[in-house]
Amino acid sequence: MRIPRKLEVWRLGTVNYLKALKLQEKLASDRKINKISDTLLSLQHPPTYTLGKRRTDYNLLVPESELKTMGAELHYTQRGGDITFHGPHQAVLYPIISLRDIGLGARKYVENLESTMIDLSSLYGVKAHGQRKCETGVWVGDRKIGAIGVRISSGITSHGLAYNIDPDLTFFKHIVPCGIADKDVTSLRRETRQTDMVLPDEEVVQDQLVTCFARLFGYNDITWKDKNDLEIDG
Repeated sequence: MRIPRKLEVWRLGTVNYLKALKLQEKLASDRKINKISDTLLSLQHPPTYTLGKRRTDYNLLVPESELKTMGAELHYTQRGGDITFHGPHQAVLYPIISLRDIGLGARKYVENLESTMIDLSSLYGVKAHGQRKCETGVWVGDRKIGAIGVRISSGITSHGLAYNIDPDLTFFKHIVPCGIADKDVTSLRRETRQTDMVLPDEEVVQDQLVTCFARLFGYNDITWKDKNDLEIDG
């Protein structure tokens, strides 16, 4: 008999980046003492640039003041990786899970995050791939469709992945995404435009991303909670 592996999924809609960061920190602390079960935050952000621990200033191509005039925020974080962009029409997943409980190391965890986005892409006939040497994330040819930046503390994960459904790709022109130069950024909408594939509502695509995640990580007991069911600030 298969032992149930539980995952609680929080559908949060659009959340300010700092509020989401504070929520992750609280949940990670709760998960370390087994106060909560494995939890997955599914959300989107307003226009936001974030820099990870491998950040280099020259990968931000415009002054911070110019980002503000575009309505975008800039935040420094403790996740891995360099600079990336989060914004509307981009699906973000933040897993707060115990790698020890599910028996995964850091490398396999990141590979599973890549596979989550690869599997979603394949649902729409898009052939994506990951595990490029020194180039994290998920790619369609030489075009990046998904980014990964994680933090692992005492075996508990936070931060996670961002998958481009149909964001405004011009935001990426102001940075060197993830510090990888001379590579384009793409989206599911762009990659399916010439195949007559009709994309469903973004909420459906985001839930499909969650389903891919749950399957790859072996969760077979999933509880879905919407923002209105949770006592948190948006």
